[in-house]
Amino acid sequence: MQRRSLLLGAVLAASTALAGLPAQAEPFKVGLILPMTGPFASTGRQIEAAAKLYIAEHGDEVAGRRIELIVKDDASVADTTKRLAQELIVRDKVGALAGFGLTPLAMATAPLSTRAKVPTVVMAAATSSITETSPYVVRTSYTTPQVTSKIAEWAATEGMKRVVTVVSDYGPGIDAEKTFTEVFTAAGGTVENLRVPLQNPDFSPFLQKVAESKPDAIFAFAPSGVGAQFMKQFVERGLDKSGIRLLADGGITDDDILDGMGDPALVAITGFHYSAAHDSPANSAFVEAFQKANNGMRPNFMAVGGYDGMHAIYAALEKTGGEGSGDAMIEAMKGLSWESPRGPVSIDPETRDIVQNVYLRRVERRDGQLWNVEFETFEAVKDPAKAAP
Repeated sequence: MQRRSLLLGAVLAASTALAGLPAQAEPFKVGLILPMTGPFASTGRQIEAAAKLYIAEHGDEVAGRRIELIVKDDASVADTTKRLAQELIVRDKVGALAGFGLTPLAMATAPLSTRAKVPTVVMAAATSSITETSPYVVRTSYTTPQVTSKIAEWAATEGMKRVVTVVSDYGPGIDAEKTFTEVFTAAGGTVENLRVPLQNPDFSPFLQKVAESKPDAIFAFAPSGVGAQFMKQFVERGLDKSGIRLLADGGITDDDILDGMGDPALVAITGFHYSAAHDSPANSAFVEAFQKANNGMRPNFMAVGGYDGMHAIYAALEKTGGEGSGDAMIEAMKGLSWESPRGPVSIDPETRDIVQNVYLRRVERRDGQLWNVEFETFEAVKDPAKAAP
């Protein structure tokens, strides 16, 4: 009788333990939707490499949940992004969506995140309003106004009076144009605006207009990957020797392609939230590990957005004790703060956007390679579009 009771107790204990497992033991799936092919494939390559590096460094289990990464290629087509997100939510039952190389792709998915209550971690797209499209969207990249506002402030303090903006004609470009114009004119300057088509951009006719206008500076914004084309045409028009200063969002001198630009890039002054040359122990370790894991590839701002996006997911899951519901995860992400390779960062609990330092950089050649070297820091910058009273 005593033996029978012991066996029954053991069975009950095992049953009780198993009853508590499902929420804890099921894998927590992260659906990573990225452009892995097409003109923005470098974005996908960088973010995927960084996400996998984070998992390799921190283990594939958090709070009793095994992390499972599912990578999908949307080729930067919004309809494809939406279809993949739907499949990941319904069929794969992911705990979070992540990635999103361009603004239209993140925008297309936001309604699905809201309906399914699935957290969406934006690791790249930079239009300010993305986090306002769903209460389940968190961003670990940056916002265009966050960076552009500081470039405009710096330009005004440098005594520049007249600037021509040349931006790609889509959400982040328009954000950049609007922000630069507002901040710079408020400081007493004047601005002329030019927009370049996003698809198949040819900057030449627009740069010719800049050459004829002879402003103090040009402010440029283009998505990552086309900066080399911009710099080439900037030099071909002789603007590098015209006395017109070149100011730009850091995507123009993207670390992933900077070294291939050659000396023309040396004229650029850019503002950004990350440089592979950022001087900190955390960044040195990140760059070394990233290059070691990826055949020498230099990490760029997309990589750090992906690395920190995985940190936000890990930290939130740790905070909830493995409870992976959308509401619990989003609440856990609000107010997170940590030391990133880019410097100190946090998630604004009100806007779910990242708060971070913005750096002014110049391109310098060091040990035979070109780097974005920071020379001025604006600390703990919020997205000004949402921070405005």
